[in-house]
Amino acid sequence: MMAALTVTDATWAEEVLGADVPVLVDFWAPWCAPCRQVAPIVEELAVQFAGRVKVAKLNTDDNPATTGAYGIVSIPTINIYAGGELVRSIVGGRPRQVLAKELEDVLAG
Repeated sequence: MMAALTVTDATWAEEVLGADVPVLVDFWAPWCAPCRQVAPIVEELAVQFAGRVKVAKLNTDDNPATTGAYGIVSIPTINIYAGGELVRSIVGGRPRQVLAKELEDVLAG
């Protein structure tokens, strides 16, 4: 079973910007109740899209440089990156099927 990867300020460039597949990043924090609601959905997407999309989580409290660089002010924020570029940004919790559709759209080009 594929679980979401934890990324940090130190691994961001390699794991997200340098990825050869689209990357969904869940920006979250331990104290954020909506983030805890989104967490199982993110894990389900990691399984559903294994091999086609990399799914990652970034703790905003522990990684202020990346959080600030992408202007993350509200969490959860789900960003999708392709070819090192931000292609989708979804602020707030969403149902799994909505996030899956966003990923399908990115994969379809």
